[in-house]
Amino acid sequence: MAPRKQQEIFDATLRLVAEKGYAGLTVEGVAERSGVNKTTIYRWWPSKAALLGAALVEADLLGFTAPDTGSLRGDLVALVEGVVRLLSEPPAADVAVAALGAAVEHPELDARRFFADRFAREREIFERAVRRGELKESVDPMLVVDLLAGAVWIRSVFRGVPLPDGFARDAVAAVLDGVG
Repeated sequence: MAPRKQQEIFDATLRLVAEKGYAGLTVEGVAERSGVNKTTIYRWWPSKAALLGAALVEADLLGFTAPDTGSLRGDLVALVEGVVRLLSEPPAADVAVAALGAAVEHPELDARRFFADRFAREREIFERAVRRGELKESVDPMLVVDLLAGAVWIRSVFRGVPLPDGFARDAVAAVLDGVG
């Protein structure tokens, strides 16, 4: 399948789940929006869960490149700012909240693939920091990412609290420097 057509299918999938939730996501609806026959979609993805799982990882809409500012602190601030944008700017915010929220209720979506893919890309930040001598090898990168991304999710999605200017910088400082 042509990459452009695949992106159109993924885009239609993510926008449909954002509008109608997982229950309202259908392969027929995706086919109609993307201009592709549903049998073509089923040839590549055997179910709507498989299609949404692939869209979460492969769609340009949720694309991610690990920042490289030259320092651990700068990279982490840029990473947190990216998570803030992901969860606050439409249409990505609507998609991320709906799709990843659906994964909690529907384990067949296997959202672990989305998070594993993201973390594989984020790991570069920590590997560079270790090479530069900014971070001990014993530091658990996943814990750091979970603390920072979790803070954004809790505040912006679960509490619905607007994030102030400087939130990313302050969150990174709390993790790297401590709060005491």
